[in-house]
Amino acid sequence: MASSNFNTRRGVHGQMADINVVPLVDVMLVLLVIFIITTPLLTHAVKIDLPKTASAPNVTRAERIELGLREDGAVFWNGEQVALDTIGARFAQEAARAPQPELHIHADRHTHYERVARAMALAAGAGITRIGFVTNPEEG
Repeated sequence: MASSNFNTRRGVHGQMADINVVPLVDVMLVLLVIFIITTPLLTHAVKIDLPKTASAPNVTRAERIELGLREDGAVFWNGEQVALDTIGARFAQEAARAPQPELHIHADRHTHYERVARAMALAAGAGITRIGFVTNPEEG
């Protein structure tokens, strides 16, 4: 062969040393099969007979106050029209209840911010801590 002729011309008279990878691959495949077979045997499962109960989750939802503010200055408390000056006393009554209700503010798009801020200040001054705004995402 051509490589042996090349080696004899240079004066090297030995065999070429190549790494034989086939035995290494064989050993790795045997180890892989051994691990695949023994891995399910290593899982330790403790069998416990747990008690069975029949119950429904106890979900307590806080009531909410729907406060509507219109552009013309009208204020609605859960659908009932009230004066803005009288809602402070109502907020104080609702803040004393347990659990405390949530305040959902519905304001028209063109309502002055001063009216919204005043309603929020009355609620916060009375002790209402959960205040949120309700918006309509479909409107652009």
